[in-house]
Amino acid sequence: MSDSGLEAERDAIVAALKPVARGIAATFGPVCEVVLHDYRRPEESVVEVAGSVTGREVGGAMSEIGLRVLARGDDACDDLNYVTRTRSGALVKSSTVVLRDSSGGVFGALCVNVDVTAVGEAHALLGALAGLGAAPAEAPVTTFGNDIDAVVDAVLETHPLGTHRNWAGLDRAGRVDLFRSLDAQGVFAVRRAAEQVGARLGISRASAYSYLAQARTPAGPASDGAPA
Repeated sequence: MSDSGLEAERDAIVAALKPVARGIAATFGPVCEVVLHDYRRPEESVVEVAGSVTGREVGGAMSEIGLRVLARGDDACDDLNYVTRTRSGALVKSSTVVLRDSSGGVFGALCVNVDVTAVGEAHALLGALAGLGAAPAEAPVTTFGNDIDAVVDAVLETHPLGTHRNWAGLDRAGRVDLFRSLDAQGVFAVRRAAEQVGARLGISRASAYSYLAQARTPAGPASDGAPA
């Protein structure tokens, strides 16, 4: 199929899933939210929101979860029944189903989010009353928002370098590895992300793009002539 044919097919799939999203959310009620993403526009991937759990809006950005799906490209798989936590503390059980066209290309995702905060609190209370021991491990925090810059910042915050702010202590190989790690998390699929990362690390735009180019070179880091 031609590129224009695939684009039309993707548009049709997205249009067909919008009422599906509304139907799922209506079925499960106010604790359920369904978000439809079109990854052809990473910075504003949200094209439909039904329900309100994470505060997403149409035209909003994907989360770190979406960035990871985007980074895997056509090798991405469905991620079902995982638990995360919003920055406000809500416990959310989610499933992310990737969308593929007839060529097998991944171009979006349908995400179902269910607020299970009350269930989690009841579980902890009953466990304590029954003497069942330690509470389950804390769910990871995910940035659900409408600003892609905040999502990129959140990825940097969770990276060891983002925590310790020790860019100056890294040698050239370590700096390239940092950019390779961020690239693997899908950060640089977002426009202007290299500039944002560079500003956060205190390096120039040219340096950020140089390290990213080295990170994407199979042979490894370039010569020591690269900018610092």
